[in-house]
Amino acid sequence: MATYAVGDIQGHLEPLQRVLDQARFDPASDRLWLVGDLVNRGPESLGTLRFLRQLGSTVVAVLGNHDLHLLAVALTDRAPRRKDTLDPVLSAPDRDELLDWLRRRPLVYHEPGLDAVLVHAGLPFVFSLEQALARSREVEAVLSGDDPAAFLAEMYGNEPAAWQPDLTGVDRLRVIVNYFTRMRFIDAEGRLDLAAKESAARAPGGYFPWFARLHPDFEKRRIVFGHWAALEGRGTPENCLALDTGCCWGRCLTLLRLEDGERFTVGCG
Repeated sequence: MATYAVGDIQGHLEPLQRVLDQARFDPASDRLWLVGDLVNRGPESLGTLRFLRQLGSTVVAVLGNHDLHLLAVALTDRAPRRKDTLDPVLSAPDRDELLDWLRRRPLVYHEPGLDAVLVHAGLPFVFSLEQALARSREVEAVLSGDDPAAFLAEMYGNEPAAWQPDLTGVDRLRVIVNYFTRMRFIDAEGRLDLAAKESAARAPGGYFPWFARLHPDFEKRRIVFGHWAALEGRGTPENCLALDTGCCWGRCLTLLRLEDGERFTVGCG
């Protein structure tokens, strides 16, 4: 049995299937970790969700910002963006089943046996492992509850910019979501700059890439993440495994076998 982790798919089902074939992935015995952003921008978001859902417990997926955006558009009055490619999901006869599966995914997943953590954007130094999992569970409870739309309608925004333990309500949930699904640059006070999307070398003044400062819990534990296509899978500490290699920008999709670190790559152009 092997555990494979794949970068941001974003509706590119055909490259996903090619890279799984390249690695000889066996759904009967292997597991597939997904760093989030399963949908949007690519041509096959509906097919991607159907394919992944039917894999059952073989799949471990965390939510990315595009996945949350799909839920918000589907469950609230939020309008789609110009570049969204979500209409086939929204009009599918099985949309409710697919959305229900998606909204029950976590933001952070920890596998003790592999000593690895799966997250979409990253793990801020302000959270220990226990705290990160607890904060993830707070959002999971809301999204999988009876009224996820109440939060999803208010989810968008960059404030508060930093975590405070006394935050409550939507503000508390929003900053948790922003850390785990949108973060790139952070400052010494734990504040996020969510506007900058450049390479790690071009941090805004006073900010640094989140992986430049890790909580002691994560200094040696492996962190598997996506989101930051400008990294091109490079330039991170050895234990921070960047897997978004820009499939949605026509570059490539990367699959990593966690047991031995071997990478498999296919083009997305």
